[in-house]
Amino acid sequence: MDATRVGRAMRLARKLLPARKEAPPATVVDATLPALSLPLERIALVVCVLARERAAELLEGLVDAEAGRALHHLERFVAMPSAQRQAKVAVEFGERADAANRLSAFLEAAPEVLRREVLQRLPPYHRSRFPHIEAEAPVAESSPARVALAERRIREATR
Repeated sequence: MDATRVGRAMRLARKLLPARKEAPPATVVDATLPALSLPLERIALVVCVLARERAAELLEGLVDAEAGRALHHLERFVAMPSAQRQAKVAVEFGERADAANRLSAFLEAAPEVLRREVLQRLPPYHRSRFPHIEAEAPVAESSPARVALAERRIREATR
């Protein structure tokens, strides 16, 4: 749905903009210059996650030496299970800048039982941000469904 809106917006923008003049032909870069040091593993990871069907095609557009290395990384990421690949993305690109605010908003709206479960499962650096809630008694017995929901909501708020 978002892609459709973006596509429509782009088409509308092209219609409204005046006709573009032809760009001059690109100059050829001297082949003796060293290739840029790119974080190919991260590029391959992003391409794998965002454009999996066209990932190989997109990475082949890199300089030959880098394309081969990037394709090797891509093969490794495609072979990973989905959960492991998502964990790799989270580790590489880190936590959201607004994670604390998102956790606060969730904890305010969450039912009491789920709030306690989430607080038990929070990493210590996030738990220390909620000292007023931490004083509450821990949940005696947790159901597997509640544990899974709490862990998922923590991941959603922080990544």
